[in-house]
Amino acid sequence: MTNAAAPSPAVRYVVRAAIPAAHRWQVEMHIAQPHAGQRVSLPVWAPGSYLVREFSRFLDGLHAECDGKPCALERVNKNTWALHGAAGQPVVLRYEVYAFDASPRGAWLDAERGFFSGTALLLRAHGADELPHALEVLAPPEAPDWSAAVALEAATADSVDARGFGTYGAPSYEALVDAPLVMGRLWQGSFEAGGVTHRFAITGATPAFDGARLLRDAQTICQTAIAMWQTPGNSAPPFSSYLFILHVGGDGGLGGLEHANCCALGCGRQNLPRLHAEAEHAPSEGYLRLLGLISHEYFHAWCVKRLRPFEEYDFECENLTELLWFFEGFTTYYEDIVLRRAGLLSDAGYLQRLLQHIEHLQRSPGRLRQSVAQASYDAWLRFYRPDENTPNSTVNYYAKGALVALCLDLTLRAEGRGTLDDAMRALWQRHTVAPDVALREADITVALAQAGGRSFEKELAAWVHGTDELPVESLLAGCGVRVRRHAASVAQALGVAVREEGGCVTVSKVLDGSAAARAGLQAGDEWLAVQQAEDNEGVGDFWRIRQLKEVMLYAHPGQRVLALVARDGRLCHLLLTLPPAGSPQTQRWELVPPPPDVGDWPGA
Repeated sequence: MTNAAAPSPAVRYVVRAAIPAAHRWQVEMHIAQPHAGQRVSLPVWAPGSYLVREFSRFLDGLHAECDGKPCALERVNKNTWALHGAAGQPVVLRYEVYAFDASPRGAWLDAERGFFSGTALLLRAHGADELPHALEVLAPPEAPDWSAAVALEAATADSVDARGFGTYGAPSYEALVDAPLVMGRLWQGSFEAGGVTHRFAITGATPAFDGARLLRDAQTICQTAIAMWQTPGNSAPPFSSYLFILHVGGDGGLGGLEHANCCALGCGRQNLPRLHAEAEHAPSEGYLRLLGLISHEYFHAWCVKRLRPFEEYDFECENLTELLWFFEGFTTYYEDIVLRRAGLLSDAGYLQRLLQHIEHLQRSPGRLRQSVAQASYDAWLRFYRPDENTPNSTVNYYAKGALVALCLDLTLRAEGRGTLDDAMRALWQRHTVAPDVALREADITVALAQAGGRSFEKELAAWVHGTDELPVESLLAGCGVRVRRHAASVAQALGVAVREEGGCVTVSKVLDGSAAARAGLQAGDEWLAVQQAEDNEGVGDFWRIRQLKEVMLYAHPGQRVLALVARDGRLCHLLLTLPPAGSPQTQRWELVPPPPDVGDWPGA
């Protein structure tokens, strides 16, 4: 699409992939009419990723010119500069950004590809936020086979060439930086869903990549999500086009970041569908994880980008909210629901993914210490800065938020008046009436009451603002899902997480209240050996362990053993009592799907 009648931009950027080997983007920023003391700043965070990332630490060589002559720049604070001597006259600022962040939140440039999220690269002109902006992307002359993709409209009918390079327009700074850009040797494909063209732009795809399978499955996901959000008189998706940017790397961490009509994703090669290997079979576990990421970030186009936690973003500091349990947790819940309804997950597969959330929550003593609303507010301090004490001090708002959604959905279904889908659609209908108003918990309360015919304030108080256990097992049983119990792993039974490398067992986390905590184990201990604990403690053989599970070769549940650990250059004897057989610590769940004739459950 083009915007032939676009007004002249107040701010225009020219971006060059200048020095790929040194990972440096070059940027020119043109401000048409700067005011006296004009300030510019680089955001400190990327909306959707709640951590102060200090992008300005990668910015170098900033200088300004007015009418070909240098203008004075004053450093105001860590990420802000004031421009002096150019009031009312066009000014050009030039700078470089070091780009070696492979995540969807930052900037990257090398000989294989270039990528940036706008908040990591494009300075903001204070006072011009709501005025038109333009972005000119120059084609690297040394890479004639590169193309570019970005979820912006061309500034004019002929301002962008067939490879995607040229000038794009945006109505505001926020809209501009909400559209990440990728360039390189792109694999590109498209499909239609909800009457809208959806595109994929992929870097790093392998020759064995089954692109047709990915497009087909992604189309089914998008169609399913669009159908879920449809309300009377409002059936179209809330965008006129959509772009999936995906980078495939060798070491393969999954991650993504949502945008208004786009998302930036990262995965490993093991997550791609492969030609012939999966064509006639159910998706592999690795590929399912990628489809789950696609489902999650696409759902955010409604829940975060339109149903918003903030009426506007403050790019200069933390933006606090107690509602990430809803925005991220409910999206996590629907990530799996959409896959199940799309036919990409079986009932058993859906319950296995649900079980992962349950186990994650149960292995977090912090769930009894911090509410999920508090965890949402503390995301900037805790969630994105995990350490060895994280499971003990906080609760994961993705996992618990998803289970709060499950409990609300199962309760609504059991009472027979509505479902969580109805509440979500009521919120969406509210957005169409008041699109610029941020979502509040009171709005969620009203939508739940509208769907269920009664107040759910008591449930929200207990499940969201309290720390009591969620009634997951009883609610699942009410819709026919049974729990079978099996022996837990040794790590789960003892309440530790360990790293096992080169025959060494190193403790990385110890859960509060666990057998390991009572024994005095701590993060950083190297667990060397065990000995049966007898009255003549310290006499007898120690048995070397090279994997944690070997502890059970020399002891049985309920027995006391001596753990020999190396700590800070010392050898320590720690008296450890193994949990008795049949105790909750020694058990893990299996979720059994209901009979085929039970239809009113979320996986149906």
